[in-house]
Amino acid sequence: MMRHDKEKKRQKLINKLIFLNVYNKEDQQLYQMPLSKLEYEYRRFQLQNHPHGEFGSIQLI
Repeated sequence: MMRHDKEKKRQKLINKLIFLNVYNKEDQQLYQMPLSKLEYEYRRFQLQNHPHGEFGSIQLI
């Protein structure tokens, strides 16, 4: 059961990374990455494309 959940999560991340043009769907390296590496790549993409960069969101005091 848990293995199936991890595989579903891996596939979702692969699909997101392809959709966001981080990777090409023909890139075999993408399909061989472990879940932890896919999560890292997705987080890195989100940080690079966040309007506040690496500083997170700006909070008003």
